[in-house]
Amino acid sequence: MALASTCVVSVTALAQTPDTLPIVTWLPARPDPGSIIQIFVHRARLGADSLTGITGLLSGEPLHFDSTTRARLRALAGIPVDATDSVRAHVVIQRLSGIADTLATVIPLRAQPPEPPGRPGEQLSVAPRFGREPDSALAARMAREGQIAMQVSRRSHETPRLWRGYFARPRPSRITSRFGGGREFNGQVRSRHSGVDFAGATGTPVRVTNRGVVALVADFHLAGRAVYVDHGAGLVTAYFHLSKTNVVEGDTVVRGQIIGRVGQSGRVTGPHLHWVARYGGVSVNALTLLEIDPPPPPKKKRPVKKAIR
Repeated sequence: MALASTCVVSVTALAQTPDTLPIVTWLPARPDPGSIIQIFVHRARLGADSLTGITGLLSGEPLHFDSTTRARLRALAGIPVDATDSVRAHVVIQRLSGIADTLATVIPLRAQPPEPPGRPGEQLSVAPRFGREPDSALAARMAREGQIAMQVSRRSHETPRLWRGYFARPRPSRITSRFGGGREFNGQVRSRHSGVDFAGATGTPVRVTNRGVVALVADFHLAGRAVYVDHGAGLVTAYFHLSKTNVVEGDTVVRGQIIGRVGQSGRVTGPHLHWVARYGGVSVNALTLLEIDPPPPPKKKRPVKKAIR
């Protein structure tokens, strides 16, 4: 069988005509490191040759394109939190003729303020067993649990897209700690915050952000009781420190469904929800999911005119 020929093309070279769209665009225009973005391929710029498939790669993770409208295809992608000035994406367009065009583009990132020198931003006090370097047995357990969680994320690339429409917050409460900041536990253990924390009293509801399949229900050393939901096409969200879980592995869940209750299991300073999002192996700010297909604003109710008697 003959191999398909390949043509590598710069997207920017194809995109600089004022009266046409680029082949590939993305939103937001200058994303933050550690965010989920949308990448679009515009059908009108692909030419008349019939297509057999579109694939891609960004930050080592495959892109999964599906149709949003008749005019364009869309994939999600994760920007690593430690990315600096830009990331490079490759989109491969496979044609019936046997030619595969690889479109290469550089996505500029928004400039980030420098981290202040010295100690990390959050100084936290936790139980002594969580605030010191682990011994060999505990380190092995933590590594094993990390691998189990990462396997969920890797397998999501094999799951078809399950999420639909907009993503919702897992709790309506205030955010107590944001994604990506430095933390120090008991003055010894340092880490970067990998999720978004929501306030909540023990036993209050935790709701899934969008449709998916429960891929893992676990009790981990750091995360405590946790639920991982595979939304398909590389996207996974997880819900940590729960006091109770309301689902089992294999359950299909829908946006807004209660999957657990707020607690303080694992490494915590008190009861709260720690919400995590990953695209493949890339941890991202879960709040950026809320910018994908946001729901329309509620319609304003027209005032009712009282009849004059």
